[in-house]
Amino acid sequence: MKIKIATRASALALWQSEHIAGLLRQKGHEVELITMKTKGDVILDTPLAKIGGKGLFTKELENALLNEQAHIAVHSLKDVPTRFEPGLELACVCSRANTSDALLSMKYSSLQALPRGAKIGTTSLRRQMQIRALRPDLELISLRGNVISRIQKLKDGVFDGIILAKAGIERLKLNELVSFISTLDTIPAMGQGALGIEIASKNTAIKEAIAFLDDEKTRIETSVERAFVDRLNGGCQAPIGVNAVLDNEIISVKAVLGLIDASKILKDSKTYAKSEYLSAGVDFANSFIERGACELLALSEKMLENFKI
Repeated sequence: MKIKIATRASALALWQSEHIAGLLRQKGHEVELITMKTKGDVILDTPLAKIGGKGLFTKELENALLNEQAHIAVHSLKDVPTRFEPGLELACVCSRANTSDALLSMKYSSLQALPRGAKIGTTSLRRQMQIRALRPDLELISLRGNVISRIQKLKDGVFDGIILAKAGIERLKLNELVSFISTLDTIPAMGQGALGIEIASKNTAIKEAIAFLDDEKTRIETSVERAFVDRLNGGCQAPIGVNAVLDNEIISVKAVLGLIDASKILKDSKTYAKSEYLSAGVDFANSFIERGACELLALSEKMLENFKI
């Protein structure tokens, strides 16, 4: 069977799609990659959160599925909205890589080693909120562009440090390009470290052909995370972090959300039985809602209008 993969053209997106293509070829399938630019790739002079975070890196790929230009789309799951357009579905969630955030620097070995006023690049409101809570003295600046261009800005001295997902660092071997990489004590985005494969729902033959790519452990973990965010009506760019870990029959989940300036943050953790995974995310979100999470997120969104990011 020939399988056409819709993918963004960035180095990380191509690595991810080539990774999936390799697994499909091992099963005897012929694979073609169709590269395209998304709105998130084209608009680089405005922070993502100010141009509508939901679907910025997926919409064009989804259109390719709907018009049958491609059979599957490979996404970083953290970029995928919790709800799909009619006719589309998340067919597979692949085995997860490292879920952590990391600080990359040419001069400083850790977040604690950064001098007061150091310039840190990150677009994510979630990361900004948590870094402000840890180091309110740092200057956080929005950083857009592909991974390689971000690394170049770091090497050029525009930033003292930048924050990226550890999974992307490991996949692209970015450790070879910078002096220091340190893991951060932050709660990641929903789905971070996992790849999601989206298809047109009617394409049952493709769904059967790629079913072997689905990883039960990762599917359960990310289902909890995505249900948590969906219940809070939080988009991919909302200041929400959530991470679920399945160990034997127990799911441990932790989450954080709050105001962009970190002046108020809600944080908690809880455990569930594996058998509860379909309801765990909503239950955990409800506990945050009882503590004022929805009002806090609404205030954070309003704050964003006049907040420098």
